[in-house]
Amino acid sequence: MERHGGRPFGHRRQGFGCLFAIVFLVVVASIVAALASFISQLGPLEVFIAAVAAIVILAALLRGLRGAAIDLDRMLAAIRRVEDGDYAVRVGRTRSDIAPIQELGRGFDTMVARLEADEGQRRTLLADVSHELRTPLTVITGNLEAIVDGIYPADAAHLTPILDETRVLERLIDDLRTVALSEAGTLPLHPEPTDIDVLVGDVARSFRPTAEAAEVTVSTEAPDDLPIVEVDPVRIREVLSNLVANALRHTPAGGSIRLAGVVEGDRVVLTVADTGPGIDPALLPHVFDRFVRGETSRGSGLGLAIARGLVEAHGGRISVASSGSGGTTFRVELPIPPATER
Repeated sequence: MERHGGRPFGHRRQGFGCLFAIVFLVVVASIVAALASFISQLGPLEVFIAAVAAIVILAALLRGLRGAAIDLDRMLAAIRRVEDGDYAVRVGRTRSDIAPIQELGRGFDTMVARLEADEGQRRTLLADVSHELRTPLTVITGNLEAIVDGIYPADAAHLTPILDETRVLERLIDDLRTVALSEAGTLPLHPEPTDIDVLVGDVARSFRPTAEAAEVTVSTEAPDDLPIVEVDPVRIREVLSNLVANALRHTPAGGSIRLAGVVEGDRVVLTVADTGPGIDPALLPHVFDRFVRGETSRGSGLGLAIARGLVEAHGGRISVASSGSGGTTFRVELPIPPATER
C-alpha cells in the first residue's frame, strides 16, 4: 500500500462508512414502515416475491453506498496528502457507479495535476530567475568592492559597467513582471481601433537605422486596406519590435528581414521573416518558453515568452517555422472584430 508521511493512502476513517450505514438503516426502516400495512393483505407467494425484490434492491443500495463511502474516504486521504505538499497523489478510478462521485474524483485529479504543474513551473522559474540575476549582481558587486577597496578609481570607466548592469536588472525585472501577469491572465490591456498596416510600417522604420548599420535590409509588405483591429497598439508594437530585434540579432550582413500582413478568414496574420541561419530543430519546440536561448543568443530568454503572452492576451496565436538550415518566420494571428463592432 502506498504511503506518505506515515499515512497510508488507502486508509479509511469510519466517518463516511458510519454516515452511509445510518442512511441505509433509515432507508430500510422507512421501507419497512411503508410496506407494513400492505404485507398483511398479500398472499404467501406475493410476500415472498416482495421480500426477494426488497432484498435485491437493498443489496444494490448497500453496495452503492459502500462504494461511495470508500471513494469519499480515499478522497479525504488524498486531500490530506495535498495539504502535506504531495501533488503527485491521484484518486484514480472510483469504485462507485454514482455519477457525482465519479465526477468529483475526476475533478480532484485534474485539480491536483494542475497544482503539480504549477508547482513545477514555480520551482523552474525560481531557479531560472536566480541564475539570470546572478551574473549582473556579480558584476555590480565585484566592481563596487574594487572601488571601495581602492583598486579601481570611482571614474566613468568603472562606474559605467555598474550602471549598465543595473539597467540589465531593471529590464529583467520588467520582463519577469510582464510574463507573470500575462501567464496569470491579469495583464492590463488598453485596446483601441488600430490600423495594422500603419503599425507595421512604424515598426519597420524604427529599425531601419540599426539594420542599415548592420547591412541588413528591412522591408514591409502590408496592403493599405488591412481591416482595423481592436488591440492595444503599444503591446502589439512591442511584440513586433521584439520579433524584429530578435531577427536582426541573428541575420548576418547582406541578409534581409520582411514584415508582412494579410487577412486570413476572421484574422489578421502578421509575419516577421528573416534570412538568418534558422533555429536549431531541437530548440524550435521550446522557443516560447521562459529563459530558452540558443548558444549564440545574448538576450535574457524572455522576449519570445513575453510575445506569446501578449498575443494570447489579445485572443490571438503566435507560432514559428524554421528549417534549421536558413530562414525563420514568426507568425502572429489577431482576431478581426465582427463587422457590427468595427
